[in-house]
Amino acid sequence: MLFVLSTLLALTAAVPSNSRPEPWGPWTAKSHSLRRSKRQTGSTSTCASSAEFAVKAPQKNIFLGLTDQEAADVTSFLHAQAALNLTSVVNATAWDNVILTVELLQPNKSDALSYLDSGAQAPARYAKTTLQFGATLEPYIQEYMVGPLPATNGTATNGTASYAELNYIYNKGSGRQRVYNADALALATFNVEVGAGIADITQALLNGTATGAANDTLLIAGSDPLIHENGRVMQWNEFYGLRTGELASETLLPTGLQFKIDVTGRDPSQWSVKGWYYNGLFWTSIEDFRNAFNSPDFLKPGPNVDGAWTSTDQQGPLLPHDELYPPVTVQPDGRRFGVDVEEKYVEWMDFSFFISTTRDTGVQLHNIKYKGERVIYEVGLQEAMAHYASSDPLHSTIAYLDSYYGFGPSTWQLVDGFDCPAYATYLNTSFYASETSHTHPNSLCLFEADAGYPIQRHLSANYVSATTNIVFNLRSVATVGNYDYMFEYAFHLDGSIAVTVRASGYIQASFFSNASDYGFHIHDNLSGGLHDHVLNYKLDLDVLGTQNSLMKMALVPATVTYPWAGGQPRNTMKLERSFITSEDQGKLDFALNGAVMYSVVNKDAPNEFGEYPGWRLAPNSGNMATLTAQNSTSLGQAANWVSHNLFVVQRKDTEPRSAYPYNNLDVDSPVVDFNKFFDGESLDQEDLVIYFNLGMHHVPNTADLPNTVFTSAQSSMLIAPQNYLPSDPSRQTIHQVRLNFLDANVTDQLTFGTKQPTCMLDTSSVAPELSSFVGEVLIPKYPYDPLNTIETNPGG
Repeated sequence: MLFVLSTLLALTAAVPSNSRPEPWGPWTAKSHSLRRSKRQTGSTSTCASSAEFAVKAPQKNIFLGLTDQEAADVTSFLHAQAALNLTSVVNATAWDNVILTVELLQPNKSDALSYLDSGAQAPARYAKTTLQFGATLEPYIQEYMVGPLPATNGTATNGTASYAELNYIYNKGSGRQRVYNADALALATFNVEVGAGIADITQALLNGTATGAANDTLLIAGSDPLIHENGRVMQWNEFYGLRTGELASETLLPTGLQFKIDVTGRDPSQWSVKGWYYNGLFWTSIEDFRNAFNSPDFLKPGPNVDGAWTSTDQQGPLLPHDELYPPVTVQPDGRRFGVDVEEKYVEWMDFSFFISTTRDTGVQLHNIKYKGERVIYEVGLQEAMAHYASSDPLHSTIAYLDSYYGFGPSTWQLVDGFDCPAYATYLNTSFYASETSHTHPNSLCLFEADAGYPIQRHLSANYVSATTNIVFNLRSVATVGNYDYMFEYAFHLDGSIAVTVRASGYIQASFFSNASDYGFHIHDNLSGGLHDHVLNYKLDLDVLGTQNSLMKMALVPATVTYPWAGGQPRNTMKLERSFITSEDQGKLDFALNGAVMYSVVNKDAPNEFGEYPGWRLAPNSGNMATLTAQNSTSLGQAANWVSHNLFVVQRKDTEPRSAYPYNNLDVDSPVVDFNKFFDGESLDQEDLVIYFNLGMHHVPNTADLPNTVFTSAQSSMLIAPQNYLPSDPSRQTIHQVRLNFLDANVTDQLTFGTKQPTCMLDTSSVAPELSSFVGEVLIPKYPYDPLNTIETNPGG
């Protein structure tokens, strides 16, 4: 789903905003927040929509990222290590050794729990650093750990800091990955030279060129991942039209003209073009392609041309009564939740949790407590895959693994009043890239909202009762290339938690070559581009302790002869309970009709009725897609988590994540192979980790033009208490009503202490704040200059 540009942007006539983001830089939350200013009103009779109350985290957030000073100190420490032979990023070329990322190495759970639960000393802090060694014919990435922190001027203040290869969390045996695309500048130059060599053909066939000239109207985009073929490194590239207006429409403008290149090694003079493809035909040489092009029977369908059809601006007849302002939500008494901005700690009703953000995976939640008891140690995105299918070679080989580009750097400021209500509370996120810290203001939002339907309702002959359904939401949006992912964690009054992802943005369409097996024909020469989205999440549930089991509950048809049935068998159904006892059984799917359910339970702590308390996992909305393709050629062994709805393994400090951001560089020999997590270990009353998949099968149609909409592209998992509490905890809220009635008259109105607001609403207090949109705030880290801050647009 990332639109990958192999054409050097500096050489093209325009820079598309949906171009490939720079895949370097960690993502560490800072202890400050650039929240939008609150509108104040002068009258005490107006609603207190901006009121807040303070909350203090009960402990330090040990999951929070490095501070600015820590990141700067680690950067200086690494530069002081002569053996690493590092070059400052501002002076580096592709042939130098450089620091790519610096972020917090998350503490091992085995160390963190003694601090969280027993008040022991916090675990020592270490930095996780990613270095790229380019000063070699075989460049590579190596992960390192630095610490314990702090480290200053090449040594620690306490004299104990050191650095070492970080290998123990990678099941390849080493945190090292060969880099086959280190020479991005040379590759971009090579591709535009190819474009210049056929400029006469592209001008005649596509009405444009991609030569590196200022008046180019085409660009060149490459496949991802790279193709390893018989010991050679290959890539397919396609010419795309450049937008003619303001909006980022390039992925709707494929031309169908593609070429295959061999980019093995670091000497561009040895690179070559291996073939050409257009409109269903393939030629092995430029000479054969030219001869075919010049033949009278060569079909020339023409390019896809930009126009109003790619614009997301308002167009078409106005909808009836749409000139009237739509309904808006308000919080008349102000905020009903607390946030410790410094510690990224949140309390709402009976929930509390810590927030962290990472360069690779964006927002993560930690130590989620419910009614004072930890129920989730960790939940968060691990990886997102978009696997395409097509008869053309470029789209047939595309299988994006988006943590390579980073969800942290792709998480930008939210649009007030649209992404989140205007009364939402906003937090910043930050990450480190190219020896600079990047802060994205207002990129997380927190807010309560009415779900639009009651959480409980019942009617009888003489009364009706109903309870307001208030949901607390944490939301962010990451724009990774052409797609906008909206990530959401929603907390409910009944104790359940919904994890949701939605997708919008421009599809990456393909050129229509009468290949209807791979998607709909949706515009002039445009195919929708069949693809699957699968997003993998880690969920570490702790149910009344860390020793838990996974219970399977299956509704099965049964024929039973009951003693009261007069000897006649009855066709009915039963509940069968069993346990997943070994990792050999740990790859699981939901039943097609939803008749199989899974819950993490504690068998050592049955409730008063002998039932095991736990938390159930259930599909919540949308699709729960897994990858349709079996044993994908494009993915190799790099994403073995795509095959099932959910997985369960025994938790280990050596297996903190199901993926690795650079697995796409060598898919057949990845640094983290998820299949290796399953080695037959016991799952009976062990510390378990669930990995579950959200996603969708996307067959774009005309309704995806100009953009896919969130309503039809979403997926959600519900994590809900099961026999965990004596009854429904939403009965605690006072925001409910019972009306007793007799002979059409209400005899009693029970409101349980609810006080209806009578304040005057100033609509300006709930109007979107749209006067500013800050992309990034940058602070150099080497040399460190905290006073030198720069504000830029998204992407710099």
